[in-house]
Amino acid sequence: MTIKVAIVSDTHAHLDARIAAVVKGCDYAIHAGDICGENILESLEAMTGNLIAVAGNNDPYCHEKPLPDVSILDLPGGQLAIEHGHVHGMAKPCHDSLRKAHSNARVIIYGHTHKQVIDKSSMPWVINPGAAGQTRTNGGPSCLILEVSGEKLEQWQITPYRFPEKNAE
Repeated sequence: MTIKVAIVSDTHAHLDARIAAVVKGCDYAIHAGDICGENILESLEAMTGNLIAVAGNNDPYCHEKPLPDVSILDLPGGQLAIEHGHVHGMAKPCHDSLRKAHSNARVIIYGHTHKQVIDKSSMPWVINPGAAGQTRTNGGPSCLILEVSGEKLEQWQITPYRFPEKNAE
């Protein structure tokens, strides 16, 4: 058995169609904030049936119901902690601060910077999917896929996806 978790952030009211195609094959969708539109949440939930979303610094003004600042997803073999990350440093969230705040997690997911990061230098891992929309994609829209597999679902693997910017084609 394998569990696939799509991890996106910073859509700013637009989910790139190529990112959506990657999300469709997953069991869960996680959005790490700056969603800026109910339609994005509805699309992600329709694709997987399981959506977890947290508020980004731009979301308090964009959603009818408030989103949580932090969310936890328990998976076999560990826990995912999800937050936007801006409270751990506006320009560059501090990974040590994130690790201290979520020491029980196996993986910490944050957004905000629009830059894809996979930091496995210590536990818990700290990852950022980059921007999945059109705003400040730093080379093109991106996302991450976490696959949990193995006999006891103990093997965790992160695969990065990045697509060319539309105007570069």
